[in-house]
Amino acid sequence: MTDYGQFCTVARGAEIFGERWTPLVVRELLCGSTRFNDLRRGLPRMSTTLLAQRLRKLEEVGVVRRVRSGKGWEYQLTPAGEQLRPIVLQLGHWGARWIGSRLRRDQLDAGFLMWDIRRFAQLDRFPQDRRVVIHFHFRDAGTRERRWWLVVENGETDLCRDDPGHELTLIVESTVRALTEVWTGDSDAKTELTAGRVRITGAARDARDLWRWLGRSMFAPSRATG
Repeated sequence: MTDYGQFCTVARGAEIFGERWTPLVVRELLCGSTRFNDLRRGLPRMSTTLLAQRLRKLEEVGVVRRVRSGKGWEYQLTPAGEQLRPIVLQLGHWGARWIGSRLRRDQLDAGFLMWDIRRFAQLDRFPQDRRVVIHFHFRDAGTRERRWWLVVENGETDLCRDDPGHELTLIVESTVRALTEVWTGDSDAKTELTAGRVRITGAARDARDLWRWLGRSMFAPSRATG
């Protein structure tokens, strides 16, 4: 851990919150992930060993508590952890507005993109009388990251790496960058569809409703005003 050697509470707070990966661990907890495996899905490039270390440190300083849940454990934010919510959100909005839009190739991550879409999908906007299955195919992703299925039924959503065997509602073919930029607000669906970087197969009405169903990143509005 970085030790600034100052009594200043900015320095002491940064020693905890500013440690590498810690803000993203807190982000995942704030977004509702409580199980270790769910935290891993939101942090696919973080090793399990390092994640365990960061969680232990956050528990030691009183930001996180670990509680028994069934046969496993859950990680929950304490009141001190919850007070980090406006800090994390403001950091995200600041980054969206001021950092810039052009992502490097190594910053594109189909797995994290799909996990973010899954947890922020606008469930109340999906049809309530039928199952919706959206198959995402990333033409330029690695083998294990290339195909995903988003299943929404009865107000619940599931994200699958393997074909769940249900009838498909829509097929979305895209580059990782194109869908990421629509999601983050750096581009829009019409632009990417016109350019051929995104293609949608399915009923016309469902294709039109897709973007309303999915919504965008919580930080996309700040990107639009950057």
